[in-house]
Formats: sequence, structure tokens, C-alpha cells
Amino acid sequence: MRVLIVSHGHPAFSIGGAEVASHNLFRAINGDGDVHQAFYLARAAGPLRRHAETPLLSLRQSEREVFLHADAWDPFWLSNGALDDLGGAFSDYVTQVKPDVVHFHHVIGLGMEAILQVRRLLPRAAIVVTFHEYLSICLNHGQMVKTARNALCRQASPADCAACFPQHTAGAIFQRELFLKDHLALADAYVSPSRFLIERYADWGLPARKFHLIENGLDSGAPAPPRPLADGGRRNRFGFFGQVTEFKGLHILLDAVARVPRAVWGDATLCIFGGNLDNQPDTFRANFAKLLDAAGRRARFFGSYRAEELPRLMAQIDWAVVPSIWWENSPLVIQEAFLHRRPPIVSDIGGMAEKVADGVDGLHFRAGSPEDLADCLARALSEPNLWTRLAAAAPRPPDLARFAAEHLRLYRATLAAKARAAGGGKVRAPVAVPAA
Repeated sequence: MRVLIVSHGHPAFSIGGAEVASHNLFRAINGDGDVHQAFYLARAAGPLRRHAETPLLSLRQSEREVFLHADAWDPFWLSNGALDDLGGAFSDYVTQVKPDVVHFHHVIGLGMEAILQVRRLLPRAAIVVTFHEYLSICLNHGQMVKTARNALCRQASPADCAACFPQHTAGAIFQRELFLKDHLALADAYVSPSRFLIERYADWGLPARKFHLIENGLDSGAPAPPRPLADGGRRNRFGFFGQVTEFKGLHILLDAVARVPRAVWGDATLCIFGGNLDNQPDTFRANFAKLLDAAGRRARFFGSYRAEELPRLMAQIDWAVVPSIWWENSPLVIQEAFLHRRPPIVSDIGGMAEKVADGVDGLHFRAGSPEDLADCLARALSEPNLWTRLAAAAPRPPDLARFAAEHLRLYRATLAAKARAAGGGKVRAPVAVPAA
């Protein structure tokens, strides 16, 4: 079987969960000897420069990894403004690879039109789409958080979305919904790492029968050993890993750290390992600097990190804190915390609450509440044997072999169903982006 995996980025340049998950799948399928072949197409954009003759680049990855330079991106329609590249270099590449399965992990930069182009070129191929967040549903970066005071949004409608984004009419948002659903309908199967996300998309109108729950796999090496403690020492090192954005809740965490009573906090430390701060709005960066300064010696910001550094960084902490103020889906850091037996402390919503059992293998706190998180941190610092009990109960995340096997089963089943239902006929073209 030949599988083409399409991603909006490559983990060599971005450590987002979708990039890591898609590339892990690519590597795992290729690790299955010569039985299956996987190819990886990642989007590239500025500051990388496009070749004069073609948008395709190699960037010195493996022979089956290719980049497509695509920066004519319309975030409202999730549309590619450079359709000539999709009809040219992208189509030539897909035709040369001749995949049995094309698996999209994102269309950012490439556009929904990439799904249509694959269907036109390869009518018998299986098209699979993995959802990593709610980008098709929500205009607010796919977070399903309202623009006013970051209130959580439980379902979308054109009227509600227009209230968050008054520059767009409810009618335009409804057209967007139809455009996206029309293109997503061309996929034969959808994958989600969480039940919570499946429920949100089913509520939005995608057929639940097309969804398959497959947890992301980890390149599971040896777990980092517990941090050595001096006589009488405590499990008092907290760690944050991930992107430094407003939705990740670092402002909640820093506020909470400053609230823990001095007698309880003692010499505890919060270690922040995160990138992307330079790309945030000025107001966010100023507030982050203010909160970091207020936390004083209680918090240290180490900046971004590479994926291969994570085991060494996990070895320096005892607890992993995931304070996101949006629903999340299946945060990679939770799996990594479980692998290294660092109990996660997470917001009690969405995919975080689904993955972590409160009081069993981790702790929950009320999302968006620095007061409740401060109480949770105090409990972690004070309750005898809590860390030992939670760490011992950590579930083992799926390894890459299982991750690949579950996808290959889905691919085979989807191809078999398509073969049974094959009856010919032309591909119906979805609605196009309305002219400006």
C-alpha cells in the first residue's frame, strides 16, 4: 500500500502536535519493511523562499519527504489562492506517487481545494482527514473560544459566529460552512484522537459514521527516570511544555504560581519550555513579561525546545501542567507526561479532561481559574504520596507500531468499502469560493 500524508508543516521547523503526529505516522508506516510505503508532503512558506521554477522543495529531509511552498492563504475560507500550483506541481507530484491513500492532517496553506484536486486525480484512492482542532467550525483560530473574554463556545452557528466576528455577515459565514462541508464530504473517512472532538464535529453536521477514534502514537523510548531527591526533598518542580499563546493558559498558570502561600511553595519552581512568543501580539507579550516578573524566582522561562530534547527536560521536572483555556483535543504533552510518569495537572474541559482521570493518574482544576489552579498546585506540594500514586497509575501511550497498525486497518477497510461501492460516475465539484 502506498500512502501520501499531507501536513501543514514539518516537525523539523515546527513542534506542533499535528506536525509531530503526522510525521510519526509517516515514519511508522515506512518502518514496516517493504510492505507499505509512505510519502510526506508538508507545506512551506515564508521566510523560506520558493524556487523560481516550482513550488516543490526538498529541504534535505529523506527521499520521500517533499515540501510545497504555499503562502497565498485565505484563513476565512481555508482556501488556497494559488490554484495554479495545485493544478500544476501538486497534481504532478500526486500523480507520480500514485498513492492508494491520501491522508490529510491539515489543509492550512494548501486549502480545501487540495482535497478536491486529489479526488479528481485519484477517484479510486481513499481520502482520510484527521482533525486536530476545530478550524473548520470556528473562525477564532479553531479554538471554539469566543472573542469576548475568552468564554468557551460549545456549538457554532452563523449568527453566533457573526457576533464574534462582526466584519462577516451571518450569510457569509453560512456560505463558508457550506463550502467547507462540501469539500470535507469528498473524504472517505475522518480520524480524531478524542471523542470530544468527534462530538463537536458531529454536532456541526459531519456524519458521525465517518469518524474513527485513533489515539496519536508516540516514539516511545525509555521513560525519563524520576528526578533524584535529597533527603526530605519534595516533588516540587512543575513544567509547562508547548506553544506560548493566549489559548495555552500560561497567564493562568503564572497567576496561580504567585498565589500559592509562601509556606507551601517553599523552594518549588515552575519551568516554562515554550516557543512562538515572538509571534504573539504586543499586548500578550507585555502581559506575559509582567506576570513572569511578578512570579519572581518561582518561575523560569527557558524558551523553545526541540522534540528530541523532551526526555532530558522531563527528567528535570515532577509535574506537567496543561492550563489551556480552550477545549484542546489530544494534547501531545499529556501523552509525553504519561510516558515519562510525570502526573499531569490539567484544565477540566474537553480533550484534557477526557485523557486525564482526576485523582487517578493526574489532577483537574477549574479551567481559567488561577485560584483553583493555585489550590491544585498547593495540594501537589503538600499531600503525602500523591505524586507516587498518580505516577504509578499513568497509562502507557500507544507506540508507533500500534499507531501505524490502527491506521493501516482503517485504510484497508476504507479501500475495501470503496471497491464494493464502486459504480463509476464523475466527481461532483463542490461549490467554489464566491468571487470577491
